[in-house]
Amino acid sequence: MLRLVTIPISHYCEKARWALQRAGLEYREEPHIQGLHQIYARRAGGTGTVPVLVTPEGAIGESEQILEYCDRGLPDSRRLLPADPRLRREALALARRFDAGLGPAGRRLIYVRMFAQPELLLRYNNQGVPHWEDRLLRHGLPLARLLIGRLLGIKPGVEVADEELVWRELDFVAGLLDDGRPHLLGERFTAADLTFAALAAPVVMPRVYGCPLPSLDELDAPTAAILRRGREHPAGAYALRLSEHRT
Repeated sequence: MLRLVTIPISHYCEKARWALQRAGLEYREEPHIQGLHQIYARRAGGTGTVPVLVTPEGAIGESEQILEYCDRGLPDSRRLLPADPRLRREALALARRFDAGLGPAGRRLIYVRMFAQPELLLRYNNQGVPHWEDRLLRHGLPLARLLIGRLLGIKPGVEVADEELVWRELDFVAGLLDDGRPHLLGERFTAADLTFAALAAPVVMPRVYGCPLPSLDELDAPTAAILRRGREHPAGAYALRLSEHRT
């Protein structure tokens, strides 16, 4: 069986989970906490980041390549990366844009907010990880916060710029959809749509996800305000529809 090494809460890992489930591929998830994930990712054959998909042919350590792997057994009409060269280029360009911008910004934004709610953070962050990893993070959260901050580039005030970038990306997506097209590239659901919906998770927190996410009434007022704005935004509503009615 395929093995997927993850941080359970990670939206990049959700991107891989979604693609695997959509392709009907059975896999076993191996969840770990932040920091230790680097060790397990390298042991699995990756470079230290997650997700890492371990296959009979070897390890795949990038979410884009995992999507390509999931496409292999699908008819072209179902592939996330179409055979048509133009559509493929456009799907990859959008997916890479979201990977480089929306993904990191949304992740830093929600980490900053959740660090202010440590008990809630631990409750949802540690789902499914080995018990000793859960204890380690609970007892070492101040040190882990420094490590995570260094890994993700979290600095004082970074959440202000990140929030602005997130809304710009949602506005960009809303602009693409403004002509009434059902998906970002027209009629067809592609890697661009899946990537956007998965990476928008920090600011919309869909009900359908690889692990439970906090409900709105569990969050403090500033975080809940971000979620409300994300869910009410046309692009955020689109991400929710895709996540909760997966195709």
